[in-house]
Amino acid sequence: MISNKIGENAGLIWSALQGGALAQKALKKATKLKDADLNLALGWLAREGKIAFEAQEADMLISLK
Repeated sequence: MISNKIGENAGLIWSALQGGALAQKALKKATKLKDADLNLALGWLAREGKIAFEAQEADMLISLK
């Protein structure tokens, strides 16, 4: 099921962010997720209130709450 895959990808993001905040581009590189998969998992984590977003000049900084 797609929700299982989104959950797995959310776990990859969570693990990558354990070391600290990352820009969206760096997070994509660290997790090796495609844009759509990354965005779905970020939405999942955001909906659960697990991550925070901060606008940067050319990118978005993402961190764990």
